[in-house]
Amino acid sequence: MPTITYHHSDGSVDEIDVVPGTSVMRGAVAGGISGIVGECGGQAICATCHVYVRPEYLPALPPPSDDEEEMLEETAAPRDPERSRLGCQLKTGPRLERIVVDVPEEQ
Repeated sequence: MPTITYHHSDGSVDEIDVVPGTSVMRGAVAGGISGIVGECGGQAICATCHVYVRPEYLPALPPPSDDEEEMLEETAAPRDPERSRLGCQLKTGPRLERIVVDVPEEQ
């Protein structure tokens, strides 16, 4: 079962197990993880699920789509050109059994 770990700016950590195919955003919303809103429900049109992916997990991820890149320009917290992603576009599965992300202070 895939595991998603969320590190918050206050130093707290939440870790949840999810069914394969669950996105980082959906896992957070279903798990009551604070700091990730997912206002658009996963359509990559609101940027309220912005996360910073820990570097060791970046090679397992597909590159951001043009739509995701465009939304990442609109994030409330500063964008990290290497680590910023939309949580709704990061889905767990065979290539991503575990992921660790940092949740920005604001969405």
